[in-house]
Amino acid sequence: MKKDTSVNVQPARTSSLSGRRVAVVGGTGGIGQALSRQMATQGAQVIVVGRTFRDAGTAGIDFVQADLSLMSEAERVAKDLPAEDLDMLVLTTGIFAAPQRQETTEGLERDMAVSYLSRLVLVRNLADRLGTGRPPGAPQPRIFVYGYPGTGQTAHLGDLNFEQSYAAMKAHMSTVAGNEALVVDAAQRYPAVGVFGLNPGLIKTSIRSNMLGQNSVKHRATETVIGWFTPSADTYAKRILPLLTTPDLDGRTGLMFDKKGAAILPSPAMTPQHASQVVIASIDLLHRVVPGTQV
Repeated sequence: MKKDTSVNVQPARTSSLSGRRVAVVGGTGGIGQALSRQMATQGAQVIVVGRTFRDAGTAGIDFVQADLSLMSEAERVAKDLPAEDLDMLVLTTGIFAAPQRQETTEGLERDMAVSYLSRLVLVRNLADRLGTGRPPGAPQPRIFVYGYPGTGQTAHLGDLNFEQSYAAMKAHMSTVAGNEALVVDAAQRYPAVGVFGLNPGLIKTSIRSNMLGQNSVKHRATETVIGWFTPSADTYAKRILPLLTTPDLDGRTGLMFDKKGAAILPSPAMTPQHASQVVIASIDLLHRVVPGTQV
């Protein structure tokens, strides 16, 4: 990753989020859960979307249950969320591709479905409505897309569903490229919304369980070692939250940030034209495999 020295964004000076409404898709674990808890602590009303709610009884956090490996569920969530009242949408859902190809009941490669395509469906179905019901003068609504932007990854456009050949890292890096393309494309498509990419680096979470085996010796050992050298999800959330809420992002869009909140350059190949190609190929895949998907 290379720093973007042309961008000067200072973190918010106050931590109060009183009156803010936020949806965190993937907010039931890992970075999403840590951010949800931090935001609620600072006074925000947070809706978390995921499969298993782990913060029942926590003030300021409500839950929408959904299986985001399914595009039908992503569409439902987009319709059910009070998008018009939201100040911020944070997309953190993600897994790592398994050693052997996994397929959802809709016929999509599972990592592509969970980590990228469901996000694309959500953005396409609610971005136009985001924040439109708030009082006049409210700040520009924001979408934050978690992934690993700026790392030079490319999507396997000829076989995005990995039906012809499969390799776990090739599949996962396609989700990385897809999410970076989503930021670039959405920033152009939705000028009334600030769309930003976030690269948290390595964080000790459960995201690698699908690749290493849930609670396997290899999984536990890997996460232990990662925990020795990297911040916890809670530490990261406390560090990055002032960036997510800073007034300096008002009127800006399409920017990418690293784990410390410093602006980074997009991947060299991720031009607006290439981002559009990735998104168009993704939509074509959805229409072929999951007919009727609204994107």
